[in-house]
Amino acid sequence: MVRRRMRIMHIPARRLLGLVVALAVLAVAEGAPGQAQPFRREEPTSFINQQRTLERRLQSQIDAEAGRFQRELFDWGGWYAFHTFLFDDGVESSRTLRRNDLRLWGRAVLEEGTHELYARAWLSFVDFNSGDSYDGNDDDVVGPNLERGYYKFDLARAMQAAEGRAIDYNLVLKAGRDLVQFGNGLALSVTLDHLSIQGTYRGFELTTLAGKSVGSTDDFDLSRTATRSHRDFYGVQLKYLDFERHEPFVYAFWQQDRNHEAVLQPLQQYDYDSVYLGIGSTGELARRLWYETELTYETGHSFGDRRFLHDNTIEAWALQAELEYLFPGEHKPRVSVEYLFGSGDADRLLSPTSTVGGNRGDFEDTGFVGFGYRDTSLSFSPRYSNLHMWRAGGSYYPWPTKEWLKRLEVGADAYLFHKHHHEGAVSDPTAHLPAGYLGWEMDCFANWQMAVDLSWTARLGVFFPGDAFEDRTTRTFLLVGMTWSF
Repeated sequence: MVRRRMRIMHIPARRLLGLVVALAVLAVAEGAPGQAQPFRREEPTSFINQQRTLERRLQSQIDAEAGRFQRELFDWGGWYAFHTFLFDDGVESSRTLRRNDLRLWGRAVLEEGTHELYARAWLSFVDFNSGDSYDGNDDDVVGPNLERGYYKFDLARAMQAAEGRAIDYNLVLKAGRDLVQFGNGLALSVTLDHLSIQGTYRGFELTTLAGKSVGSTDDFDLSRTATRSHRDFYGVQLKYLDFERHEPFVYAFWQQDRNHEAVLQPLQQYDYDSVYLGIGSTGELARRLWYETELTYETGHSFGDRRFLHDNTIEAWALQAELEYLFPGEHKPRVSVEYLFGSGDADRLLSPTSTVGGNRGDFEDTGFVGFGYRDTSLSFSPRYSNLHMWRAGGSYYPWPTKEWLKRLEVGADAYLFHKHHHEGAVSDPTAHLPAGYLGWEMDCFANWQMAVDLSWTARLGVFFPGDAFEDRTTRTFLLVGMTWSF
């Protein structure tokens, strides 16, 4: 990626003024009422997850602009990405979507990294084939939105800059909008407007969190009429960093439902307030054999379908475990296996996460509803609620000695899906039969770093529905895209 870097005092006035004005306009537009939000509850969960998977695939590129700290540094750049999607969602046999995404970012680092200011704006043009969109709007502009924006203070860097001495502890304060993740991201991995304080001392790292959801994000309850998402988050995480090959962690966080319905529902209450307790670890079991695992218990209170006087008690949990082996050699081959589980509820007959059609038969809600992210395939792409998932995959670089092709990576993943409760719902409403076997999927991918500032990707997913589906027709998902950084 080519980056423009200069000391603040040498920034051309015209360029600096233009960037400041652009970021100010983007920030105002993001918060303006009535902003169109095309990716909302009209879309099925699989489509929302597919878009999120694309964003996570690009995340390493999007965040790669963080350079080495200098005493006075201003840095800026951007990305333009074009992606085409062709997919079958089980309702329509063929949908086509084109996405044009433009991102602009700027970063100022002062006093050898003591202070950091960062902002990234996002503008997207969404273009469906005629009749293929979920809300009847085939062409739409999303944004401009403030995707990231925060201030960060680093005490250790401040002491080094001011007094020239190192300290054996540190405090890092961050305030603004950024991705927040606890553990491996099983229960919490989401962008929040938040304040966090991270302290380190004698191998321990303690992180505290207070924040709220970004209003334009999709809520997990697709039956709600609220036009803006509003959930408050509070939490704490403790890691131990002094083991040579392992990094264990524990955390606790809770979220409070502050959503307000746009349409009055006199016989239905929607509040979903939850608490999460997690434990896990990442590290190396043997040379080149890496692992990560996380277990989360969820409790709290929710409301079932057509209930407004008596709430449910949440008793749910989720588990994730992964092994990855990195082979030696210039081809950089790697293989991995993963198991993912999210508990379900047999009384949730229409949706594992929505209130309408949710828990009916009793007042105990055992369906796991989290705010994390894990890759659950391209085509089927379910939420991990009422779900067992097994995955095995690998990748390598076929031509490491060819100058033009040495950064081309190819790979594949195979997925197997099964319900936790046969009678309960999963996030795909077409899997409505009381059977446990959901099916399997094969995904193939190619990632090619064609140049420093140009990359190409292609991903193909083919899902083979199982006994839980009345329509057993194979579903395909194809993604092809280019990203240019500047």
